[in-house]
Amino acid sequence: MKRFRAIAAIGLIVILVMLVAGITFTVGWRPFVGPKARPLTNITFERTPERLARGKYLVEAVTQCMECHAVHDWTQHDSPILPGMFGAGGGLPRVIPPNLTSDPETGVGKWSDDQLVRAIREGIGHDGRALSPTMPYLYFSHLADEDAASIVVFIRSLPPVRHSWPASVIAFPVKYLINSLPQPIYGSVPFPNTSNPVERGRYLVTIAHCSRCHTPQRRRETLQAMAQPISGLEFGGGNVTAGPWGRAASANITPDASGISYFSETLFVETLRTGFVRSRKLNQYMPWTNFRNMTDEDLKSIFAYLRTLPPVKHDVDNTEKPTLCPECGSIHGWGDRNSSRTPHS
Repeated sequence: MKRFRAIAAIGLIVILVMLVAGITFTVGWRPFVGPKARPLTNITFERTPERLARGKYLVEAVTQCMECHAVHDWTQHDSPILPGMFGAGGGLPRVIPPNLTSDPETGVGKWSDDQLVRAIREGIGHDGRALSPTMPYLYFSHLADEDAASIVVFIRSLPPVRHSWPASVIAFPVKYLINSLPQPIYGSVPFPNTSNPVERGRYLVTIAHCSRCHTPQRRRETLQAMAQPISGLEFGGGNVTAGPWGRAASANITPDASGISYFSETLFVETLRTGFVRSRKLNQYMPWTNFRNMTDEDLKSIFAYLRTLPPVKHDVDNTEKPTLCPECGSIHGWGDRNSSRTPHS
């Protein structure tokens, strides 16, 4: 009997050791202990006219905040925001973006400046929970300190809209896996060299999180995989989205013949101003209604940066019948025109 108990105890210890090792070297312990989060400070950003103007520009032209934090009429090509819903949240069907207006009960009127900037750049909610990566904080972490401050100043200026939404329900196990994503920012995030058009474009493309839509992701049901692009298909398009705007795959925006090699700078600017590539209409989900508010200098800098991307051969066309693509694993127009070489990892 004693021998049996000893063997059972040893077996239990072995199982526990294997379990600990398995967790440590796979998902890690963050799903169980909660996200990394820095302590809040009492920082308050000075409300200056310059910051207000810069914040308005970033929110309305670059970072696409109101694509999610406002309710749109998706039946129209320019997807206008419904009257009185600017900043009031609720713009997505599943993970529901919150009210960002200054209403103290249903909005962010009681949040501190640091709670706001920590949510934007570090993915930690005002209550300490990890935010869904649907909120693109993994990209906003690159926002320069002054730009982040300007966005907060602009959000603070939004008139109150009393409108509450049901809490987002994040499915198991994703609701725990997202705890591994937030990363605290302890130091300063400086501006890049924006006098260089390519570097300026790189910065704008990053904080506009263009790669999130224009790079296909691994088709697995784990959050870490969802958050990672398919290597070799960066900016190559094929990410499929479906919603009130219909079903569409993102375009290949690399300088390959299957991408936008035929674009001139003039055509690129015209496309983002009008939502048309000559006579072809862009899907409403492409936030050209934000990007049309950019300055010519910023749009031309984005084009200059996109021209430096490695060409990716990946045919995507929303006007064609959707077929399975062996390259990215999605079902999109011209999918079957792509090669069946060894899948990307």
